Amino acid sequence: MPRVTALLMHALPRFVEGVIAPVAVFYAALMLLGLNGALIAAVAWVYGGIFYRYLRGHPVSGMLVLAAVGVTVRAGLAAATHSAVVYFLQPTLGTLMVSLAFLASVPLGRPLAMKLARDMAPIPEAFLRHARVHQFFLRISLLWSMVLFTNVAVSLWMLFNESIGMYLWIRTGIVAGLGALGVAISVWGFRRVVRHVNREPSAAS
Repeated sequence: MPRVTALLMHALPRFVEGVIAPVAVFYAALMLLGLNGALIAAVAWVYGGIFYRYLRGHPVSGMLVLAAVGVTVRAGLAAATHSAVVYFLQPTLGTLMVSLAFLASVPLGRPLAMKLARDMAPIPEAFLRHARVHQFFLRISLLWSMVLFTNVAVSLWMLFNESIGMYLWIRTGIVAGLGALGVAISVWGFRRVVRHVNREPSAAS
């Protein structure tokens, strides 16, 4: 596996495109055009990204299409209620559900982190069945449950106690820091368990 810094640098452009840029677009439009203008700008940003990929001949993933639909629904509800809080509250509640799913998978002995790893990378089944690997994914599932729950707690507190501007920038920075820490710990732990499992045959011989 590559170094943690290499993985983070690889993810940085996607983070800027998917997290920082939408926040900047929304905030700039909110200051210049008001709430409805910011909602239109947020929707236009997502669909503009899809259209740009289509023009360049790049594949448009199903996840991006679902994200566009989600942003459209959120913007519609926020426009109908004339509340920016409604726009940001919906994904926060979704994050809470994901956090609870990670947490529930631990006592069930079916770590959600293992399922996600299996979906994202061609990891041998024999490796995943190893007891130490299973314990690792249980711990990582618990870790991500705590990371996401902290994200939710910070987001809700700031959403109802601070201005939208403060919420956008400070909350984004905190969430980015928590996410980067979670990724770093996950990758470090996975590299460690891989080294341990790979040493076992030689140790037995």
